[in-house]
Amino acid sequence: MMTSPRLRSLEDKHAILEREIGAQGARPRPDELELARLKREKLRLREEIEKLRRAN
Repeated sequence: MMTSPRLRSLEDKHAILEREIGAQGARPRPDELELARLKREKLRLREEIEKLRRAN
């Protein structure tokens, strides 16, 4: 199956967020508000990725 450019872009952004969440969580005193924002955005992207996959 060929991956659409939109889907690939969303997957790339999701991976970047995953790394940012890991880096934020590894800090001695993580910014809880920023961490929550990153997690919400990651979840939003995951839902959009799944929607695109189901449509194809």
